[in-house]
Amino acid sequence: MGSASITLAASATSIDRSMVEQIVRQVALEYLGRGKNTPTLTVQASSRHMHVSREDMDVLFGPGSELTFDRPLYQEGNFAARETVTIVGPRSRLISNLRILGPFRKLSQIELAFTDAIMLGFTDIPVRLSGDIAGTPGAIVIGPKGVVELKEGLIRAAIHVHMNPTEAAHFGVTKGDRMKLRIGGEAGVTFNNVHVRIDAASRLNVHMDTDEANACGMHLTKDIELFK
Repeated sequence: MGSASITLAASATSIDRSMVEQIVRQVALEYLGRGKNTPTLTVQASSRHMHVSREDMDVLFGPGSELTFDRPLYQEGNFAARETVTIVGPRSRLISNLRILGPFRKLSQIELAFTDAIMLGFTDIPVRLSGDIAGTPGAIVIGPKGVVELKEGLIRAAIHVHMNPTEAAHFGVTKGDRMKLRIGGEAGVTFNNVHVRIDAASRLNVHMDTDEANACGMHLTKDIELFK
């Protein structure tokens, strides 16, 4: 059996710890045979948006109204609709032209970045996975045909990764695990709590909010690594 080794030459300049860790991980992957056929990772910033229920759609846009397809999203079956709403927070602060994403959900929810929440006047919006809205704040939602008062449903979406079972096996993770996402570059950071979501129809894709993406300069680098 072959072996791999790393020689680190001594110099006046110390080697960055993260660089050493990256090299060690790469050698380990190659040794285990997992460095080949690595799935292609796409990382995206998810802007504020709303998921709407059939019931609330009827109130906001009229009985029997449907979402109008505008463009597809990365995950198959999901799309940005042409329909938008206005949400009103404490002290009558509002955000207009909030995009609705389809398809319909069982319950309506609104996903905001932290700065969006502050702008609306909220200080207590929790970080949750999509769909986990119990006990969260609500807001008033205004559509062209009516108004809905959500009793709950406002969240800051937790950073997460979508993957299918084959991709999960490659990384050695199961649903509910947490992974790390390293973003390199001048403003590079490592996110330590990337929630794993597994579905047969999913494509390998990390979603973070716009605050997170801007803070690490995600759009300025291709030096990105997902690992357990």
